[in-house]
Amino acid sequence: MTSQKITAAASGTWKLGDRTVNRIGFGAMRLPQHGEAFAANAVPRDRDQAISVLRRAVELGVNHIDTAAFYFSRLRSANELINRALAPYRDDLVITTKVGPGRDPAGQWLPHATAGQLRGQVEETLRQLGRDHLDVVNLRIVGTDSIAERFGALAELREAGLIRHLGLSNVRPHHLAEALRIAPVVCVQNMYGIGAPSEQREFVRVCGEQRIAFVPFYSIAGSGRTAGAIADHSPEVRAVARARGVSAAQIRLAWTLHQGPHVLAIPGTGDLGHLVQNVAVGSLRLSEDELAVLDSFRHATG
Repeated sequence: MTSQKITAAASGTWKLGDRTVNRIGFGAMRLPQHGEAFAANAVPRDRDQAISVLRRAVELGVNHIDTAAFYFSRLRSANELINRALAPYRDDLVITTKVGPGRDPAGQWLPHATAGQLRGQVEETLRQLGRDHLDVVNLRIVGTDSIAERFGALAELREAGLIRHLGLSNVRPHHLAEALRIAPVVCVQNMYGIGAPSEQREFVRVCGEQRIAFVPFYSIAGSGRTAGAIADHSPEVRAVARARGVSAAQIRLAWTLHQGPHVLAIPGTGDLGHLVQNVAVGSLRLSEDELAVLDSFRHATG
């Protein structure tokens, strides 16, 4: 792949409600700091570097950016960086955010927001991004309890015009069914990647049948999660990467895009070189034989 010449358009497109996005997007979680996200001792990233990455992403055709108000380090806020780098925003740019979790100014996690507190989180995100409405808001949850009250509160903000579209994050199929009884859902954002168990693969299929975007997180990081990309890639991933002359991370990302036209990627990085490599994955077409090799690992661990 001649990565420098490939744009996000090579990945194809999908519609989030009435907004069309390229399937390769950008996740802002790693922008505010070096190293592990949310770590108390994380070193803040250089502001100019972070801004350069965001602007380069848009130059490369990225028009879907994922963020959250709780993405911040001691000196940097992802939303503030996005505002500084990209405002005034292009008409085709879709910014997706998450509400539910919260962190205090010292970075410590707070109890997840109640239905009554969600409006405050939405209004704070509007302020940070400098917007009068939010394109997509995902309700992120922990656990299996009902989401009806909290999702209903967001549906009211959608009716009021503060939110354009709604999504869900870190949920189970019954949460999606519950939400759909309240308001339309345009995306589900869950952990997913090579080696995913069968119930997760089934959820991806269900979303596709309902024309709901499935947006994997940690598809490259895997078990590394907030710490970043894992080093212990499976032999299957390494073999396909060697044969293609690309990185194992690129193969992991390409595999997710092959799971359906409704699957969107939001790889995050603070490095310009990695950004170019991530975007270039949109042009990487895996063969049936290569997918079978990668799926053999998936089936063995799923």
